[in-house]
This record gives sequence, structure tokens and C-alpha cells, in this order.
Amino acid sequence: MSVKPILLLGDPRLRMPGEPVESFGKLLHSLLDDLVHTMRAAPGAGLAAPQLGEPLNVAVVEAKGRTYELVNPRIMRDKGDVTDLEGCLSIPGYVADITRRERVWVEAQDRHGRVYKFSEHGYIARAVQHELDHLKGKLYIDYLDSLDQLIAVTGDEDDGESDPESPEGKRAKRAARAAEAHSH
Repeated sequence: MSVKPILLLGDPRLRMPGEPVESFGKLLHSLLDDLVHTMRAAPGAGLAAPQLGEPLNVAVVEAKGRTYELVNPRIMRDKGDVTDLEGCLSIPGYVADITRRERVWVEAQDRHGRVYKFSEHGYIARAVQHELDHLKGKLYIDYLDSLDQLIAVTGDEDDGESDPESPEGKRAKRAARAAEAHSH
């Protein structure tokens, strides 16, 4: 298990869809371990194999003390819409308001090939949808009408240059919190 470099926007491998996993042996186990280790070191709430340059249908999501290893995952059902700020470890320093489904029902396989199902809502549902998009070669910025909708997060939002109570100041604080909590 090791920390691997995360591909950044512009690398064509990010746009390659993941291939179905057919072998559930040592190589898959190692990839899942590397995904978890790299995600935690980043830190993020999820990471997909294509972000490490591996075009496989494999991702991990971790939040609220729960880690999902997602092999050949698919959303079976979804419900409701919610808009929130979202970021990505492959697009550091930016977030944007993205509308996702509020609740998802997912079927996936674990590292041993066993099928399992789960339902999540809110933040974890958002993270799962984000990672499943990576498995299709899709990034959250693909949902934007314009890249002008991206919010830069520099980490020095409290530098005193803007009024923290102004709409811009409040948005900057919200963006900074989202970059810290919602990076995938």
C-alpha cells in the first residue's frame, strides 16, 4: 500500500472510462489499498482508479467512519436533487455548485467479487456519484455551463482583504470549507 500521484486535469487518462473488473486477486487488492491510502493522504473523501492512471471500474469512498470499496459499481435507483459545492483531487484549488441526486441505491462488488448493495444520502451519496462519474471519464466540471462558475479556493480567504460578512466573503468562507470537506 502506497501513496500514488493523482492525475490532474489535462491528463487524457482522466477521460478514459474504466473497464469492468474480472479478476479479484492480489492486483485488485493492491489497487484498492493504494486508492484508500492515496485518498487519505490527499486528503479526500473518494478516489477512482482512473485518477491513478488505472482504467478500471474501481473506486473508494470514505466518510463518516465508513469506507466503501466499489468494484464494478452502478447506481440502481436515485431520488431527489440537492445542490452543493463540490471539488476534486484532480482539479485542486477549485470548487463549484453541482446538482446531484440526494439519495442513491448502489450495487457493487467487494475486493473478493461478492455483490453487495447499499443506500446513502447527502454527502456520501454525492461522493459516490462523483466517483462513479470518474469511472465513465466524466468530471464534475462537465456539469457546468461555463468554467467561470468555478470558485477558486486559495486557502487564504481570511487575509483581511474582503469583508467576511459581505456576500463575497461568505462565499469565500463556504468555498474554503467545501474544498476541505468535499474534495474527492
